[in-house]
Amino acid sequence: MRYLIDTNVLINIIEYDYISDDVQGILSDYDNQIYISSEGIREFIHLVQSEKIKPPKDRVQIITNLFDFVENELSIGIKYIAQEHLRALATLPLIDGHRDPSDRLIISQAITEKLPLISSDKQFPKYKKYGLEFILNR
Repeated sequence: MRYLIDTNVLINIIEYDYISDDVQGILSDYDNQIYISSEGIREFIHLVQSEKIKPPKDRVQIITNLFDFVENELSIGIKYIAQEHLRALATLPLIDGHRDPSDRLIISQAITEKLPLISSDKQFPKYKKYGLEFILNR
């Protein structure tokens, strides 16, 4: 099966190693294909550059070679934002209490691609009625 992970799951994989048992089961199953949005990569780079997250010194190489690290070391594919994702974003209503533009773009991509989205964000279930299949990393 194919899955899309959110930025916070990537951060947990790289930095904190906090992945719930059920999500770990999905990530470690070789029959599954795991992807991250190019928007998640952009968001990760922004968080590092703005010092909202600080990789340990031995992980600096990860940041400078993030694409290679994600694809080759973590075996996570990168799904690039396309016109159809932006069209879906344009029709996705704003939800009370959740207006993050990066999250909304990633959600639109997951809905369009029909990929279950794995995230730790407890606001995401609000988008199920718009077609989002969601898995919570507890």
